[in-house]
Parts: sequence; C-alpha cells; structure tokens
Amino acid sequence: MKEANGGVTAPGGFRAASAAAGIRYTGRDDMAMIVSDAPCHAAGVFTSNVVCAAPVRWDRRIVRESASREQVRCVVVNAGIANACTGQDGLDACEKTAEAAAAALGLSRDQVLLASTGVIGSPLPVDKVTAGVRMLAEQLSDSPEASEAASKAIMTTDTVRKEIAAACEIGGKTVTIGAISKGVGMIEPNMCTMLCFVTTDAAISCDMLDKALRYAVRDSYNMISVDGDMSTNDTLVILANGRAGNPEITGEGADYDTFAQTLRELLIMQAQKHAADGEGATALIEAHVVHADTDENARLLAKSVINSMLTKAAVFGHDANGGRILCALGYSGASFDPDQVDLTALGEAGEVVMYRAGAKVDYDEEFATQVLSGKKVTLLCDMHAGDAQARAWGCDLSYDYVKINADYRS
Repeated sequence: MKEANGGVTAPGGFRAASAAAGIRYTGRDDMAMIVSDAPCHAAGVFTSNVVCAAPVRWDRRIVRESASREQVRCVVVNAGIANACTGQDGLDACEKTAEAAAAALGLSRDQVLLASTGVIGSPLPVDKVTAGVRMLAEQLSDSPEASEAASKAIMTTDTVRKEIAAACEIGGKTVTIGAISKGVGMIEPNMCTMLCFVTTDAAISCDMLDKALRYAVRDSYNMISVDGDMSTNDTLVILANGRAGNPEITGEGADYDTFAQTLRELLIMQAQKHAADGEGATALIEAHVVHADTDENARLLAKSVINSMLTKAAVFGHDANGGRILCALGYSGASFDPDQVDLTALGEAGEVVMYRAGAKVDYDEEFATQVLSGKKVTLLCDMHAGDAQARAWGCDLSYDYVKINADYRS
C-alpha cells in the first residue's frame, strides 16, 4: 500500500462538500456530502444492534438489492442527531432527505445513501437537513480541502478528524482508495463502528467489493473497542466507480488480492485512529495475542483484553497489573492453559515482562510505570498453544470518559 494525499476525493471522479445546517451545533459545519460523477457499485456493513437507526435501514435496503447497489451516486451525512429510535417519522425523514439530494443532483432517491450520528431519540429537523442538502450540492469539489472539510463536519465528540487515502497497482492501472470516518464513543462493533465512508476508482463487481469489504473489516473495525457499547448507527459503506480503468475484478485472483489487502491495511490504520481518540482517552492500547491455537481464539482473546474495564483503568493509572490481563484472557471464551501464558507490556520507554508461564515476574515497578506512561501501550500475550495471532485496539479509561457522557445531551 502506498499512502496518497486526501481522503474521499483522492480517487478519480469523486467530489465532496460540507455545510452548516444548524441541526444541533452552532458555529460549525454539521453536514457532509460525497458524490460520484458516475454510478458506483456499493457495499456496506452495518450495526448488528436490533435497535438500529432509520438511515441504517435505508442503506441496508439499497446495498442489498441487485438493481440499486450498482447505481449509487451519493452519500449524505448529518452530525448532531442520530435519527435513531424515531419510528415512522425517522423513516420519513430519510425519504425526504434522499428526495432532496436526488432533486439537487438530478438523481433518483435510491442512488442516495444516508447516515446520521449524534443524540438518540431526538427528531431530525427535516427542513434544516433538506436546506443543508441544497447547500452541499452547490459546493461540491474534488479538492483535498473538500474531503478534509467533510471529515470535520461529521465529527461529534471526536477530537481529531479521521481521513486517509492509499494507492495500488492493478492491471497496470493506479487504483486509489480514500476514506473519512468518525466515532470515538459507543464503540464495540460486530462489524465496524460508527460512520466510515470509503471511495475507490477501482473497477470491481458488487459481489467482490462486498467480499473485500468484509475481509478488511474483520481485522480492522471488528477489532477495536472503546467502551463496550454498540451503536444504533454503525455504518461503513464503500463506493467503486471504475474510473481507474483497470480490468474489472469479478473473481478471486491477484488483482482481487491486491485490492482487498490494500483496503484492509487502509481500514486498519483508520480504525486505530478511532481507538486512539476514544472519549477521554490518553493512550492507545494494542492487545497482541501470539501463539494461540486458532485464529478465532486469538481474536477472542485480543478483544477480551481491550474490552476489560479494569485493564483500561490500569493503563490509565500506568499500573502494570498483569493479573487483570490474565483475568480478561480467562473469561474470553477461548480455551488455553493459563500456566503457559507469558505477558509483556511494551511502550515508548521499553518493555517489561509481567508474567512468565502464568506466574508473576519480579520486575521493577518504577520502570514498568514508565513503560505504561506513553501514548501507545502494547500488551503482548503469548499463549504458547499454536501459530495463530491477532491484534485488537482500544484505549484507556479516564475520568473524562464519564464527564463527556454524563453531559452528552446538555
């Protein structure tokens, strides 16, 4: 993978815009639009929460129907209000938003995908949203600045914007993939987290695009957590308009492998930004499980460590409390021999072995505190059971997490 400049406007034929619609925030943009100049093949993954937002229901229908998923042209996003738990009014708001975008761009409403983020249960002010759609349509640009502005507009409690682009060679052509995303709280996915929008100029069939997306999400967005709460609005969609001119990828092979691997690496980098920017976070935690017996167990073990509230609190306190990590491994659901496990913490100051063969090692507590005091802490869990490994990412649990979420609606 070769990193490229920009985000969703980096691939050929894509434009973006942002606008201040005044949905909930004042003094900032709170809507974004991404448009392709040509019809796109689309794929998406969404929250598995039974309580899902109206735009999730809208998008699922479009990306799962054979006719509509080959003709998508636009994504409209609003921040501030989630349009979740809003009943029929929420579905009506989706319809009116899509119709407004279609009218402004000369499309049909089924060519428009939607996403919302923010407060759950509040009605979406449709008049403000549709007015925002018209403003967005007038400001579309393929500049890097347009993607940057869109990445800022979709933020809620994020402290930094999340944008990335990368290029690879497929069939003698340069294929570019770009993304913007948001989400730093209510993150415990069973597919992805919060909102992520990916564009590519690759020529690829809908089926292979869907396959590549699910492969990439497995090791990226499915392996992060901030607080153990799954959102009602999780949406990750990818649009492919074929402008790169590569031979269309219609099956497995070298071209598919290149595309899928590039997408995977890009989404891993993007997913880590979510974990590092977790609400109130001061450190990124990486759980790296090695020598597990199966891939599935490696993933279970790694996710269990980064989901452990006690482990997260220990990292925040710079406390090398390996017993909490062993405990989290033990209730993960994976089977292993605890008397074989080695635990090592790695940070900017170096590394410290905390447990060897399941027993605590006599280490320098002061140095261990230094190891756990950096911006990134890696918890290496050697299971001594096989050849499988997995990585998961989370963040520490600080006092500010409670403050942010106690005041979220006020």
